[in-house]
Amino acid sequence: MRDVVIIGTGQTPVGELWEKSLRHLAHDAIMPALADAGVERPDALYVGNMLSGQLVGQEHLGALIADFVGLRGIEAMKVEAACGSGAAALRVGLMAVASGMHDVVLVCGVEKMTDTLGDFTTSALATAADQEYEVSQGVSFVALNALLMRRYMYEYKVPKEDFAAFTINAHRNGANNPYAMFRSPITQKAYAQASMIADPINLMDSSPVCDGAACVVLASADLFRSRAKARILASAVATDSLAVHDRRNPLVLDAVAESSHRAYVQAQITPADIHFFEVHDAFSIMAALSLEAAGFAPCGAGVRLASEGEIAIGGRLPIATMGGLKARGHPVGATGIYQVVEAVQQLTGNAGANQVQGCSIGMTQNIGGSGATVITHILGAI
Repeated sequence: MRDVVIIGTGQTPVGELWEKSLRHLAHDAIMPALADAGVERPDALYVGNMLSGQLVGQEHLGALIADFVGLRGIEAMKVEAACGSGAAALRVGLMAVASGMHDVVLVCGVEKMTDTLGDFTTSALATAADQEYEVSQGVSFVALNALLMRRYMYEYKVPKEDFAAFTINAHRNGANNPYAMFRSPITQKAYAQASMIADPINLMDSSPVCDGAACVVLASADLFRSRAKARILASAVATDSLAVHDRRNPLVLDAVAESSHRAYVQAQITPADIHFFEVHDAFSIMAALSLEAAGFAPCGAGVRLASEGEIAIGGRLPIATMGGLKARGHPVGATGIYQVVEAVQQLTGNAGANQVQGCSIGMTQNIGGSGATVITHILGAI
């Protein structure tokens, strides 16, 4: 297998981008990435997307986007793994280059979520859960996470207000990210006064519905070493049951644990070697559970890691360094690529006020559903 490097990145601002169609969003991330890489025509395009068929009425994204950005004729296809679609597309692109099938591959994550009414969008997102045993009973994704959060608070005697540290950290970092949807810091008081969505999850515990696109250009290290911005040290995927009630322990994300472990083994490192972690903080509870399952904190101590300031830019393990899903936004099929673009910013010293000093190894983790598909990548500085 060949070593793979990232030679170009691009991203759009995240937000309610009603004036942009899905294909235009993809275009606005792809063209800067190609220019950044110094590449005119990659060998293939892989598109991470979850909801285009339901919310936009458009499938067949590979050919559509390839044509629209002037790459008609190349290999192109859509890759779907619920909210983990971006990282899934990245893994497909990585395997294509590592195997020698292609030398240069374009990976774009794109999602258009704000052109439909809230109820319709919520129903579409729920397709990532178990339709027969969860969704048919009326449970939404927020409700599933609320059940997990309530159980966590009960089992580990964690007060609701302690979860605020995740949100405060994300918004503090998002304030310095020009691509973030929310660019204002928040206080503990603002968190406490936020509207309740599904008790105990309030508005400040939940990432927003939004639009956006991000892109990376992957290439063979042997052929493009002089253009490399970061190395991909590991890529690993693990799965669990879609339905939360079918799991060994609902408060232990087994797919996070397995995906992380496989990635550590590939990269020949331990959790202690990770300098920052782009966690999938779709909800505050998922950030806590992910930190624990990935080996950064014991069960029940993930929230304490946040409340003690260890997840801040200057802390032991900075997370959500450019705002994460909570403040940057969570355009679901694009999120995994945004995480990687932000990791490259850190590893190249281009994260501005949010720069993690001296970082050389970062981890990104993209989760599909409530933990059913987990895709972990470890990146290293050049």
